[in-house]
Amino acid sequence: MQVSPPGHSPALVWFREDLRIDDHPALAAAAVAGPVYAVFILEEGPDLGRPLGGASRWWLHHSLTSLSQSLAQHGINLILKRGDPRTIIPDLARELDVAQVHWNRRYYAWSVPVDRDIKDKLRTAGLGVYSHKAQVLTEPWEVKTGSGGAFKVFTPFFRAATPLCDAFADAAGPMPTLNGGRVPAQIGETLADWALLPSKPDWSGGLQASWQPGEAGARARLDGFLAKGLKGYGHDRNLPAKPATSGLSAHLHFGEISIRRVWQAARAAMAANSALEEDGRVFLSELCWREFSFQLIYHYPDFPEHSWKEAFRSFPWTSDPSAVRAWQRGQTGYPIVDAGMRQLWKTGWMHNRVRMIVASFLVKHLLQDWRVGEAWFWDTLVDADVANNAAGWQWVAGCGADAAPYFRIFNPMAQGEKFDADGAYVRTWVPELARLPDRYIHRPFECPTHVLAQAGVRLGQTYPLPIVNHEKGRKRALDAFASLKETASGDPA
Repeated sequence: MQVSPPGHSPALVWFREDLRIDDHPALAAAAVAGPVYAVFILEEGPDLGRPLGGASRWWLHHSLTSLSQSLAQHGINLILKRGDPRTIIPDLARELDVAQVHWNRRYYAWSVPVDRDIKDKLRTAGLGVYSHKAQVLTEPWEVKTGSGGAFKVFTPFFRAATPLCDAFADAAGPMPTLNGGRVPAQIGETLADWALLPSKPDWSGGLQASWQPGEAGARARLDGFLAKGLKGYGHDRNLPAKPATSGLSAHLHFGEISIRRVWQAARAAMAANSALEEDGRVFLSELCWREFSFQLIYHYPDFPEHSWKEAFRSFPWTSDPSAVRAWQRGQTGYPIVDAGMRQLWKTGWMHNRVRMIVASFLVKHLLQDWRVGEAWFWDTLVDADVANNAAGWQWVAGCGADAAPYFRIFNPMAQGEKFDADGAYVRTWVPELARLPDRYIHRPFECPTHVLAQAGVRLGQTYPLPIVNHEKGRKRALDAFASLKETASGDPA
């Protein structure tokens, strides 16, 4: 963006999933126009998207606190409003007497028509209204197949998207000087009014110990990740006990750091050390999977709620609330599954390899609808994201775009032994098994009685027996999915 001397037209910036100052296209454009007003809206309404889960509400409180402090250093007061932006934004623009309104685009089925409606109202009132590209590196309509359609397979999407990602990353410009407009007293609400934090009980201790929401925390997380170097990322990212992943997912979801800055930093590390090329490309592909997920929800608006493949929409899922509760609480009797679910409950996050394992267990071994698991993740993940959450669950279930085949069923013991060979991850999150030998840490139900006794493990008491037999659960799943054999690969109608 070309930066010119500040003008004199006051502008309103609507912050959404972009809670930062750095590399913020809407904020930069507004600052060029003149004095800046800033607002964040806690959007509430039957057609305004899904209410935030508990972990996301906790993160949002702290992220907004950080953003408010950062803006205040530039003389900008962050206005907080709750309700329907279709009325709040036009009313606030009129009250503040601004000439322009800016925001960064979103791509959800519900948000696109909402933004369009607000644009129409503002333009009718004679205001300039501008939306900007910031949430993604590639707009959903920018990456096309040879026939001009949307990609349905990730690998060719990654190849086609990479040059566009590079070009957008290279286009980042400096932030102009920020000047705040004078906000009338009592114009907004307070974070305390929103009661985003848990209180009775306050279950957020593990989240507080694990995360630093806000722009500074995001930058520190990226710097810490790259300081260790990308070397080995391609392999080590699958080892849940090893701190090899970036941990940036929640920061990216809330926009505390731009996807452009992360892409730039990774490419810079690769350019500085050619030995990082292969591992760096794996990391870039992970970032690009996020782009692919946004494309899916844009081109297939019901993707977050319905199986992408038509054949799965009539699949006879079972309903077993007691099994679901055992899964949620990390009491399935399969250590790698239980470790992941307990890590999620404690920290609001779960290692990606383990996410696939626990999702496969719920969908395949227990034959529960993937949306049951997606809903639990939505409530408990600090990085709960409409696009990534749905894409991940549908990939495991076999009903999404470029998904794992329906007959791929993760063996929880084999997965544990392959990716947590010494049991370090399980011992961290399932401490009642900590004294078991490595050979039994992922299959305590096969451990000799005297060894269990020496380790202080009483199956069925201190640690549960498996809620489903692996082989029987696998066979049941294969039998159930067999009816989809001929049609499960079909695209949506």
